[in-house]
Order: sequence, then structure tokens, then C-alpha cells
Amino acid sequence: MRTLFPFNDGWIFTPGFNGTATDAVVDGTPVTLPHNAVDLPFAYFDEKSYCQEFTYQKRFVADSSWAGKEVSLVFDGAMADSVVYINGQQVVAHPDGYTPFEARLTTHLHAGENIITVKIDGSENPAIPPFGARLDYLTYAGIYREVWLRVTDAVYIENCKIETPNALADLKSVTLTADIANPQALDLTNSQLEIVLRDANGQEKGRTQAAVSGTQAHIALEGLQDIELWDIDNPALYILTLTLTTPAGVDETAIRFGFRTVEFTLDGFSLNGRIIKLRGLNRHQSFPYIGYALGRAAQERDADILKYELKLNIARTSHYPQSRWFLDRCDEIGLLVFEEIPGWQHIGNVAWQKASVENVRQMIRRDWNHPSIVIWGVRINESKDNHDFYEETNRVARALDSTRAISGVRCIPESELLEDVYSMNDFILGMEEIDGNRPRTALRPQKEVTGLNKLVPYLITEFNGHMFPTKIYDHEQRQAEHVLRHLEVLDAAYGDPQVAGAIGWCAFDYNTHKDFGSGDRICHHGVMDMFREPKFAAYAYASQCEPSEGVILKPVTFWTRGERNHGGVLPLIILTNCDEVVLESGSLPPRHFAPDRKRFPHLPHAPVMIYREDYPGQEFGHWGMGWQDVVFTGYVDGKPVTEVRFVANPVASQLELVADNQQIVAGDCVRLMARILDQVGNKLPYMFEPVSINIDGPAELVGPSNVSLSAGAVGFWLIARGPGDIVVNVSHARLGTTQVKIASTAGERHE
Repeated sequence: MRTLFPFNDGWIFTPGFNGTATDAVVDGTPVTLPHNAVDLPFAYFDEKSYCQEFTYQKRFVADSSWAGKEVSLVFDGAMADSVVYINGQQVVAHPDGYTPFEARLTTHLHAGENIITVKIDGSENPAIPPFGARLDYLTYAGIYREVWLRVTDAVYIENCKIETPNALADLKSVTLTADIANPQALDLTNSQLEIVLRDANGQEKGRTQAAVSGTQAHIALEGLQDIELWDIDNPALYILTLTLTTPAGVDETAIRFGFRTVEFTLDGFSLNGRIIKLRGLNRHQSFPYIGYALGRAAQERDADILKYELKLNIARTSHYPQSRWFLDRCDEIGLLVFEEIPGWQHIGNVAWQKASVENVRQMIRRDWNHPSIVIWGVRINESKDNHDFYEETNRVARALDSTRAISGVRCIPESELLEDVYSMNDFILGMEEIDGNRPRTALRPQKEVTGLNKLVPYLITEFNGHMFPTKIYDHEQRQAEHVLRHLEVLDAAYGDPQVAGAIGWCAFDYNTHKDFGSGDRICHHGVMDMFREPKFAAYAYASQCEPSEGVILKPVTFWTRGERNHGGVLPLIILTNCDEVVLESGSLPPRHFAPDRKRFPHLPHAPVMIYREDYPGQEFGHWGMGWQDVVFTGYVDGKPVTEVRFVANPVASQLELVADNQQIVAGDCVRLMARILDQVGNKLPYMFEPVSINIDGPAELVGPSNVSLSAGAVGFWLIARGPGDIVVNVSHARLGTTQVKIASTAGERHE
């Protein structure tokens, strides 16, 4: 039977490559995977510091029970140009930094102790995607995803593709194509494959079997009843267990999938026959200090943030295949995904293009069973047209998967359409600042972009972002404009039936090269900062959910007289999904305000807009008036459901420390946010004082222990390195110390 062991502990790491010697490195650093080869400062660093070779080595003992079996190391991802050696012999080279690869150890194992050596090179190798020109993101070096030791019988199931061809029928079916690995060329006479379908509760829904004679097996389950569809509101998942019986033994694996249909048409995006307007953001998989090397919990948490905090229904994996933990979580919570191959604007030579085509193949073969993925991106992001190259990426994608649409993201108009969906990064909003003759426009008409005389399926894949970068500590008026730009594009997308949806740039701020961002090696393009702390614009998205999913009431103000150029807080945007907002302040009579449907007629929930003319002669901030407290109350169906308070004289009153989880598994990580709040619990936006972090227990702090607040808050991650209680103390000079306890349970999370 198959066994899969985590292979992440006990590695020795050292800069440089020490050859393929069979002796373990004695002067290296013990590390646990995932691992970042070079931790970077938060900002103003040299991004070339990881552009070198590194060596990972590990000793392990081959179990005697492995005799006659197939033994492999499975790497979920390593950056980049990986070469794996066993006992000094090279077994595999894998240049791509984003897709998994295997190192077959079977014929190289020694009885007793063996030594694995992995060389990786963090240099930006121009021979492989995404490299060869400038990149607006970093590709941190290291074995940054998990590694597994897999032991199977001599014949095993290598991969499996599951399809649900009639998901909308009363009686459903499953078709399966399994790739059978037989590296020892054994006779497969009398071999068979059995499949069993179960729901999430383990209840069997059907089973069948078929004979196996070669390297591929096809099998189907027909007439399935009482099957739930996978949907964004009900992400029903099923498990198909495959059991392969051959003269070599038995191999068993289980694959999770969902029954659903997806389609992009002239009417938009359809999930299970229902049109859904796509509302999403792009995501980079990077984190402060540690780059890509935060494991399962951080990947899952990002998916939760996108779905539950930002209330999105789709995410784009800009600009590369991302962690399978992230995709697994998207499956579980019903978050749709646009996944694309590695690259950014640059197309290399013929060999480079061949490697990119291989990236298409590897991406799709890795991820074709994820119901959350609804479209493949097979074009280098924002690249110029290249007919022969993109004709081949499309051909390969269609041959591998006919159940999903294919697209490719461009930023140039009248680009050749070889894919099913014309995807456009439309940054027209903001061009009026460059071209004074251009009116303010949220989105361009489809035909103006495509240059075609007909309509085609059409999706906006980026907007805003670099056209209006906004720091979490920027002044109130800039943040209000940031909010408006996101609202205007969303409103235009909702109002245009020719647009399947809009995916904004981007969810989180991210580290980047010197050629981009604000000179600090940060692109402040997110609606959240790098710690996943929301800016005001985050609520432009969150407020589009229904009140039953969560009531949103977020005035876009710090509520202070002197923050704006002319004083006061008007015009004031209130991001909300309430039917009505009541404002009460000082001696002014309560005023009722409805969402501004005139300015934003198409949004599911327009913001409330309060203008100067709403308070003639009583402008908030009139010089000479005493500044007053204020209460905003949100009403749904005529009843008050939430309120927000601001005080006129905010002072630092509380040091808050919040952890994403109170219990984690050894090897996992957890994010904590420290915030300084005023008397009524609002974060102080211009608090930049330092705090110190102290950890007691089996955990490693990611980043420095003394940090400065940014806009009144700072985040950090802990990685549990063993079982036990973890006590986290954060201290501030004026407000003292606050504490959080986290329990780390024994064991490492298995696949």
C-alpha cells in the first residue's frame, strides 16, 4: 500500500553549492521546510541577495520494507533550477520554481543511511520563465513548499483526471482517466482498478472496477443519484478512492473533486447554469520577511481572507501557479480561481517558450481536479502577441482539459484572440492624469479593446493598482480617492452585461524589485497591506455582500478636523450594505442617508455619499467650531443593525493583540495583529511608535522582535516548532504589555 511521509525536518542548509559529496554538510544550519534561503527586511533591501546557489542536505535511513518498492521524493515547489542528488548521483533537475516535481530514489538507495542533496539557484535565470527581463514581484529562493517521501508498490497510480460530464442531469456520472506508472516494466496481467465514490461524510455513492493492461486506465461511474453540485454558496465536495491491484501489490489514493459546470459566454460567467458576476482580486503568495515560505495555514488563511473578509467570489493567482493548500481551501469554501502560468510581460527565445508550454502542461495536470479553478491562463501576463507560441499553449491546454475556458491576460488593445475569453488589464481609469484631454472613464467598451466587430466572452483581470498606489497610512483624501476608483470600476463591470466580471489589482501589498513600487521595494497596490490589514478600499469589496453574510458599515474617515486640505470630513463616503445610515453628531439633528444610487446605479450595494450641500452652513470642520463625537448607525429593513463611533479627542487607550487561531499544529504558522486603539476601539491611523515581541514556548518568530507600528498596527507570524503552549507578549512603552496564548499540538499535518 502507498505511504506518504512528511519529509520536512532535519535538513541542513548552507549558502553556495558544496558538490554532490555523500558526506552531510557539517557547518550548515539546521532548518525545517518550507524554508526561505534569505530572509529579507520589510523594506529598502537588496533583492539580489538571494540570487545565488544554495544547498539543502538531509540524512535518512532506508527502511528494509522498501525493498522492491518505488520510493520517491515529491517536492511541492522550490525556487528555482533545482537539482536533486541521492548519495552523490543526480536523479532529477527541475528548472521551474512553481510546479511540483519528483525525484525517484528507488535504484539509488543504499541499505542503511542515505544522503539527499538539493541544489537550488535563486538567480533570475533568463533561460526559464518568468525571467529574462524586469519582474514586478520577487521570486524568493529556497525549498519554499513541503517535501514528501512517497513509498508505493512497484506499480502505482501516477495521476488521475476526473470529469463530471453531465453534472446538471438528474442522474450524474463520473469519468476517470488514470495514468499508471510501471517503471520496473512488470507484467500487468490480471490487474484491475476499482473506484469508490463517497460524499464528505463518508457515505458511499457508487463503485465500479475495470481491467488495467497498460499505462492508462479509463473508467466511469454512471447513474449517480442524490449528488449535490459544487457552488460558491454550497461547495459540496466528493472523494473518489482509487485502488489499483496488480501482481506487484495494491496502490490506493484518494482524490477530492466536485460536480459542477462552468462556462464563459456572451452573457457572462455561468456556474451550474447560473450567471454570476465575478468580483475578485489578484493575489501574490508572498509574505513579509519570509517570502514564499509560509506553509499550509498561511495559504489557507489567505483564501479565507479573500472569501470571508473581502467577500470575493474569485481570485487570480498572479502570476504563477500557487500553493495547493491555497487551492484546496478555495475548493472547500467556494472561492473561484483564475490560475495562470509563470510570467510577466517578457517572452524569451524558442527554448524559453518551450519551457513555458511545459508550464502549461504541468499546471493543468497538477490542478485539473480542483472545482474552484474555472479558467486557465495560458498567456504570459501583459505580453505582446506571439501567434505561434500562443497557438501552442492553447493547443496543449485544450488537449489536456476541455471542461474549462482558456484565457490569457493582456494589457494591449486589439490583441489576437486565440483563447476562449478575452481577458484585459484595463487601467483606463487614471489615464486622465496622463492625458488631460481624456475624460474620467472606469472601463473601455469591449469592442474598443478587442478591435473585433463582434462580441466575445470578456473579463477584466486587473484595474487600479499601479495607477493609484495607496499606502495604509496615506492621508484621508487619497484613501477616499482609492476607494472611489475601485467602486467606479466595480459599478461599471456590474452595469455592463458584456463584462463577465472584474478582478482588481490587487489584494495585498507585496515586495518587488527596485524598478517598481515606491522605492522601498514595496508595491502599495493592495486593498490590504502585507500583513493583511485592510485599507479603506477593502470595504469597497466587502460591502458588496448581502447583510445576511455580514453587515458592513465603514465610514471612509479618521474623523478629525485637520486631516483634509480644507478641513472637515465632507464629502464623506460610507461603505455599507445597509439600507440606510443615520448620522448623529453633537448638537446637529440626526440625519438619514440612503445609498447613492444615482452615482453608483449598478453595484449590489452603493455607498452612502454625504456632500457639503447636505450640511449647508453646518460643514463638519468649520473653523472655530468645537469638534464633536459622532455615531453612524446602519439600518436594514427599518431596524438598527450596527453602529460605528468616533470620538473627538482620540488618545492611545488600548494595546490589542489578536491571533488568527488559538490552536495550531506543530509545523504550522499563525498570524497575529497588534493594534493601538482609542477609547472606543478605533485604530489610531498615525501611530508609528515601536512595540516589542517576546515569544515563550516552542515557536519561531518570523521577522524582527522590535518593530514599528504602521497606521496603528503591525502584524507578524509565528511558526510552531513543536508541541506545547506558546505565550506571546507584545509591549508598548505607554500601554504596557498584552498577551495571547496559543496551543501547539503534537504531530505534523499530513497531506
